[in-house]
Amino acid sequence: MMENFEQLLEKYADVTVRVGLNLQKKQDLLIFSPITAYPFVRKAVKKAYEAGAKNVQVEWSDEALTRLKFDMAPDEAFTEFPSWRAKGYQDMAENNAAFLYIYSPNPDLLKGVDPERIASNTKAAATAQRVFSDYKKGAKVSWTIVSVPTSEWSAKIYPALEENERIEALWKQIFHITRSDRSDPIQAWENHMDSLTEKLNFFNQKHFKKLHYKAPGTDLTIELAKDHLWAGGGMVNEKGTPFVPNIPTEEIFSMPLKNGVNGTVASTKPLNVSGNVINHFSLTFKDGRIIDFKAEEGAAALEKIIDTDEGSHYLGEVALVPHHSPISDTNLIFYNTLFDENASCHLAIGSSYPFNLKNGRGMNSEELEAHGANTSLTHIDFMIGSAELSIDGETADGETIAIFRGGNWAI
Repeated sequence: MMENFEQLLEKYADVTVRVGLNLQKKQDLLIFSPITAYPFVRKAVKKAYEAGAKNVQVEWSDEALTRLKFDMAPDEAFTEFPSWRAKGYQDMAENNAAFLYIYSPNPDLLKGVDPERIASNTKAAATAQRVFSDYKKGAKVSWTIVSVPTSEWSAKIYPALEENERIEALWKQIFHITRSDRSDPIQAWENHMDSLTEKLNFFNQKHFKKLHYKAPGTDLTIELAKDHLWAGGGMVNEKGTPFVPNIPTEEIFSMPLKNGVNGTVASTKPLNVSGNVINHFSLTFKDGRIIDFKAEEGAAALEKIIDTDEGSHYLGEVALVPHHSPISDTNLIFYNTLFDENASCHLAIGSSYPFNLKNGRGMNSEELEAHGANTSLTHIDFMIGSAELSIDGETADGETIAIFRGGNWAI
């Protein structure tokens, strides 16, 4: 392992706690982590207590046990989710706890598993955790997602390297992409947030009515909700505390009008969902609804995502990310949505974020729908950006402005 690894790991944990969560004194923290990430978790827990945390709890998971369940448990096991667990998460959210997710999935974990079992399991978990999920989707609580290398994940990215070499190579990328290798990572993040804020101000001032996407396999028009707001980088929770949900993050994003999406869009990167890879796919929309889809790999899994509920037939997010960004410039496919979505313009099937609508945080689902938002149990990002993508924005008075050319900012 690299000579300064412990120092870099310490910085990464510091960025996670101070930038991502911005943990406050006497605040509780719940960490969701695979057992393989325990060295990083220990660093993060130490940083959390140094920041004044009251209690830090860890929910461990093990992919081997997950696979055993999918292979051996009866079908009805995938239609249930422990109510005590969902209630516990909800209780913590109601008491202003912060939540850290360490997301390092094996892209092939559930390869060969019946997609029906995966879809049932995902839907049961989403249904049971709907209230808890609303706390996160509405940015009512602070939460952040980071990733830590695993043997299986690194093998997918660097198949030609030995295990130690590929894990070290992935660590180097993560440290660089998350700005943890800078002499002052916290200052580097403050500068980055300032840059994203400039883009947000531009888009919120222009208040585009429509976005037009053109690329190989893509010819798509997306109307934006009338009272939409652009967000990105940092957010502010219900208590007024800033936090950064994704480490790393390079996007700004907003709310498409539920019934205002028309045309076809082609994916540009693989999508890893619940241990299944979906690749080389396209979606066709009419009046917002997905009316057709194709996929060279993972078609059955994609169909199950679309059929989660009525809302999963519509879009909930439109996000802009330049092709030239720290993640994209690695020229790697990470098979991890946290990284791949921040290397590429993307869209999301499913639920909208209430904070992407003026006064949306205080609206119920019926009010959100009335303002053009989409509601669903799911929210799945998929990547559509490339060096060949062009995007034009159309204002309410008909002015057309070039936003992206050659995959990068034209504004």
